[in-house]
Amino acid sequence: MSTNLISSGTTAREKVNLRTPEVMMAVQEQVESHYRSDIVDKVRRNGGILTVGDVTVRLAKQFGFCYGVERAIDLAYAARKVFKDRRLFILGEIIHNPEVNEQIRSLGIKNLMGESKEADIADLEASDVVIVPAFGTEVFTLQQIKDRGCQIVDTTCGDVMSVWKRVRKYASESATSIIHGKAEHEETKATSSRAFGAGGGHYLVVLTLAETDYVCDYIRHGGTKTEFLEKFKNAHSPGFDPDLHLRSVGVANQTTMLRGETEEVQRRIRQAVIDRDGAEAAATNFRFFDTICGATQERQDALRELLDERMNLLLVVGGYNSSNTSHLAEMGEEKLPTYFVRNASRLLSASEILHYNLHEKQEVVARDWLPAGRLVVGITAGASCPNNLIEETLIRLFELRGITREQLEQAT
Repeated sequence: MSTNLISSGTTAREKVNLRTPEVMMAVQEQVESHYRSDIVDKVRRNGGILTVGDVTVRLAKQFGFCYGVERAIDLAYAARKVFKDRRLFILGEIIHNPEVNEQIRSLGIKNLMGESKEADIADLEASDVVIVPAFGTEVFTLQQIKDRGCQIVDTTCGDVMSVWKRVRKYASESATSIIHGKAEHEETKATSSRAFGAGGGHYLVVLTLAETDYVCDYIRHGGTKTEFLEKFKNAHSPGFDPDLHLRSVGVANQTTMLRGETEEVQRRIRQAVIDRDGAEAAATNFRFFDTICGATQERQDALRELLDERMNLLLVVGGYNSSNTSHLAEMGEEKLPTYFVRNASRLLSASEILHYNLHEKQEVVARDWLPAGRLVVGITAGASCPNNLIEETLIRLFELRGITREQLEQAT
């Protein structure tokens, strides 16, 4: 999508280029002052390994901000510079990182959605500017903004829009989009809203392989409609009828899911359609397209490579509501002690760490987490985590073993 401001509303609005050299130079300076890390940059240049004393840190080859996140943040900062005298709003969190969202809030950009909501769409005036976050937003919400005549800065990630294109195609063929993702996630909601097309489409969201198997069993043998609809309450389109709308399906996904799991969802549903219809008919009644985000996959692949190394533990840094970061923590847990931390402040001491338990869905304290003696720690972060938070975590880790920041800077 163009990085220009998108004109919108009931009347044509002047398009304003947010990416002029002058604006972007100022934005880059401001963004780097907030999120850059000299130490992380140096460690990366040195092969991703830093050893001081008896502590070694191994960074994954790919981690932190992706292009889509950087672009979204740049456009938000640019909008603030270009529209100095205008009210700025954003449709929820720009990305899933609390520190970054706090920085956006400090620019005077008010939130229109979510727990930190500060204003209502009904409060908007035609002179206001509204930022669409990297996840995109639902069709109905976007239309409300346009109807109020506001200017829109759309930072939606290109990979997300590729999924929208796919589900719209499914809808044009009167196929139901089965979306592998989290039904409550902003991106999945935005994608689901595109699955109607011109009115001929429906959607169903599945999260786990167990839910997928339930759907597959219904495809093969049918079942109790009321039970099905209750099981997937809040995860299907209005008017969805499993007896009708599972006849022709297409699989899509939230872009930040695990590729292997999405591929397994696709394989199982495809097989169920083959079992019901036969291979020839299934070629018409089943569709699939790879819509995993490239940056998500790169970070997952880099972590798999890192996990092949001998390490004592893994730190995963980022926002707890970040889907791609959560999956990195899941991958780590399968191999070694893994601690998912929001930032350096969660490394309480050498004996206690406050980390997010994915199963309990809350922060818990783990004790005796940092072994004595020679230590190798892996560190990675999701696509929404800035380098400065990774640096602070790295510094805190070494500090707990009596190694100062000055020693780290000399070693890098």
